[in-house]
Amino acid sequence: MSRIVLHHCPQTRSMRSLWLLYELDVPFEIVEHAFDKSLRAPAYLLVSPAGRVPALEIDGARMFETGAITEYLCERFPEVGLGREADHGERMEWLVWVHFAETISQHVAALTQQHIVLRDDTMRSPAVMKLEAARLSKCYDAIEARLNAPRDTLLDAGFSAADISVGQAMYLALKFCTLEQHPKTAAWFKHLQSREAFQKSLPDSDGLLYTQDFYAPWDMPE
Repeated sequence: MSRIVLHHCPQTRSMRSLWLLYELDVPFEIVEHAFDKSLRAPAYLLVSPAGRVPALEIDGARMFETGAITEYLCERFPEVGLGREADHGERMEWLVWVHFAETISQHVAALTQQHIVLRDDTMRSPAVMKLEAARLSKCYDAIEARLNAPRDTLLDAGFSAADISVGQAMYLALKFCTLEQHPKTAAWFKHLQSREAFQKSLPDSDGLLYTQDFYAPWDMPE
């Protein structure tokens, strides 16, 4: 039996790996970290050299980068069917959507910095806030177009790590951009939210990074 340890911060990309592990239904341990400078501690840098989450320890080996962890775990546990093997007809699409999640997350990271990380209002940029929210909406357009066919998952063959990856990115994106103009995407995400593994991956109410349900773009106070 493999020993799997996930290094995790609530409400970060590592939720993607946490959700995936719950869907795989394999034994694993969680080491929860605060989202602060402790991630730069020498001991943790041995696990994740850039001081980021997620990081995964499995049978004494260590790896980081969310997309890489997703691909590896799906290949390690192929019987669950969350990946698409190299000769599978949906392999190309699966890879595209697994990694498209990072496109969404980059815009979320920029908005998180603007709304939350920067403590002084004079450092914030209303233009950046509005631009990045608009870019998130463009990402929603891509998902909406994909879901235009009669399906409730991103791939025709059914639920996969592609839905997990994009779904987790959407979970945080919705802090900054609503789905009012994307009804198919909203229905797809609602379906994902009902999954037991998604619910288990949600943070508790203590020490949340995002203390509001929604952060709207704003104008600089005069």
